[in-house]
Amino acid sequence: MSEPIGVLVMAYGTASGPEDIERYYTDIRGGRPPSPELLAELRERYEAIGNRFPLLEITRRQAEGLERELNAAEPGGYRAYLGMKHSPPWIADAVAEMRRDGIGRAVGLVMAPHWSAMSTETYRERVEAALQDGGPAFTFIESFHDHPLFVELLARRVAKALATLGPAEREDAVVVFTAHSLPVRTLADGSLRCKTCEACPDGCRYERELRGTAELVARELGLERWRTAWQSVGRTRDPWWGPPIEEVIPALAEEGHRAVVVCSAGFVADHLETLYDLDIACRAIAEEAGIHFARTEMPNDDPAFARVLAAVVREHLGRAP
Repeated sequence: MSEPIGVLVMAYGTASGPEDIERYYTDIRGGRPPSPELLAELRERYEAIGNRFPLLEITRRQAEGLERELNAAEPGGYRAYLGMKHSPPWIADAVAEMRRDGIGRAVGLVMAPHWSAMSTETYRERVEAALQDGGPAFTFIESFHDHPLFVELLARRVAKALATLGPAEREDAVVVFTAHSLPVRTLADGSLRCKTCEACPDGCRYERELRGTAELVARELGLERWRTAWQSVGRTRDPWWGPPIEEVIPALAEEGHRAVVVCSAGFVADHLETLYDLDIACRAIAEEAGIHFARTEMPNDDPAFARVLAAVVREHLGRAP
């Protein structure tokens, strides 16, 4: 039997508990400790969601589900590994584990549907740095924002969220597709790019891919009222992609809409950006504006999402299911 193909499942990382928040916050800031005010604000947000830190465990189950789904068609053909960018298990440690296991060929898969030089591309950089000590021959999946199975999965989630509304609200609801905002810069021609991206001559690929996902889901469901927005803006002085969802929701209410359904299409697992930014902060904004609020469920470890990821990996490798 030939050796298995390694699949490195990568995600952002998370604090492991309240005592780890400062370490985590410092790491995502590039080693710069946060101010006491910023640290207190982040602690309060975690407290508001019951001091839950689910991202690591969800991502672990996603990796396990992906491995099962791949091996169901090719027994023993794949082995999944888990690497996080800002918390253990670190990406470099996962690459080292692959090397010890004798993995010769590997695929890098970031748990983010849309490509960005500021987000998904940085995972590739960490893998390549770890490969200086040797290791598997890697290829990388850049995005899966328009994969038919992913679009189908999101469409089912949007339909389910719409079904939670009353008939009048459902008839008038606007679906807003969101992703994590990123800092931007303005070019000489007035167009915007993610701040560190030089790779998108025809406009920001990150923004295009989010809109592409939204258009495909809207077409699948026959949606007439939908738009895109950005969420979870960082605490920096830089301008960030907009419009922010916090402004879109009251604007919809002012336009006379009765309900908003947020599909956080840029995320695939529940964490602070969904459990607080949407479920608490945005829901409160909607209540104050007098508009009904609903959110789609995250893919998390749904077997249907494992099938999406398995299809993405197989197609990337050019292997039949």
